[in-house]
Amino acid sequence: MITKIQGELTALTDDAATVHSGAFDYQVLIPEFVRRQLQSRIGSEISLHTVHYVEGNASHGRLVPRLVGFGTEVEREFFEMFCSVDGVGVKKALRSMVRPVRDVAALIADQDAKGLSALPGVGPATAERIIAKLRRKMCKFALIAARDESGPTDVHRDIVEDTYRLLLQLGHSETDARGMLNDTLATKKRFKDVDALLHAVYESNHDSKN
Repeated sequence: MITKIQGELTALTDDAATVHSGAFDYQVLIPEFVRRQLQSRIGSEISLHTVHYVEGNASHGRLVPRLVGFGTEVEREFFEMFCSVDGVGVKKALRSMVRPVRDVAALIADQDAKGLSALPGVGPATAERIIAKLRRKMCKFALIAARDESGPTDVHRDIVEDTYRLLLQLGHSETDARGMLNDTLATKKRFKDVDALLHAVYESNHDSKN
């Protein structure tokens, strides 16, 4: 199974990237938000975390191996979870993911069926199924994906998740807790533990109000 490809991005279309690696050119299917990340990198070395699946009907003898690519492991993990919902699957997930992972995860966590159903290929019924199955699994994607997309930081994922849960225990709503953490993580500072991150969250929140 191919889980990662590194090589030169030689071509980019609306739904696929061509990556030259070694003696081979690989066609990697990509959702729209990944295409936007790559559009200025043609001719550059890139790395894509991939999902490998087989498309077609075995009974008709037409099986085609496919790769789907993402910029981070978190994006790939989210995609696989999104595909697992009844009525979604790989093709619909590829078409629907026009917004960054953090945005889609936030829609699911906030139970925003209207916002979710506005994604291409996701109607009201599918949106409700997605929310029902994934809502309680979204906090780390809404937080970690935002951190990864903003650039590298020195904050371990467990620290971020533990701080998020602590903010909920302290009475903050899920939306407020995510927003406070995202603002603090955007500073790209080093936080060695939950206490340090929590202190920075409240300090940042206090400064923004003054």
